[in-house]
Amino acid sequence: MIYPIIAYGDPVLRKRAQDIEQGSLDVKQLSEDMFETMYKASGVGLAAPQIGKSIRLFVVDGTPMNDDEDPDDEHDPSLDGFKKVFINPTILNEEGDEWAFEEGCLSIPQIRAEVYRPERVKIRYFDTDWNEHTEEYDGMAARIIQHEYDHLEGKLFTDYMSPLKRQLLKKKLADITKGKVKADYKMKFPKI
Repeated sequence: MIYPIIAYGDPVLRKRAQDIEQGSLDVKQLSEDMFETMYKASGVGLAAPQIGKSIRLFVVDGTPMNDDEDPDDEHDPSLDGFKKVFINPTILNEEGDEWAFEEGCLSIPQIRAEVYRPERVKIRYFDTDWNEHTEEYDGMAARIIQHEYDHLEGKLFTDYMSPLKRQLLKKKLADITKGKVKADYKMKFPKI
């Protein structure tokens, strides 16, 4: 099932998501639906709040970033086979030099901005069989995790922008909230 992507301005994107109780919902089916939704929107990560569910779950698949045809793009080994489901994740540690990368978000189409994030992350989470894992990631895989994890905390990549940059984007962000934006995937806009 493909869900519409919740647009910027919806309060669900600003709430801290709740832990999922084991057995309270079919996490395998929801994860499959989220992957399907993410692929339809050409994303590499999708958090449950972005489909209107304020629960601590996100899916990632960074492998398409390495499949890019551009020969100038560097192959990132952290993305090889990087397709995962993170349930009730907790970031235990972020370390290393902060590095900039231009991020975007399916909930905020047509806006991108450089965001600085630490290069490594250590995270504890459950998979869809409720097995607990503690793993470390670096490079682009760490960045994707940090971006999606922020969604569970009610934080968006625009929060990392300077006040001036946010001010310059105020009208574009307001237009997204009003549904005045083109996206090649189905979106759901806040009721204003």
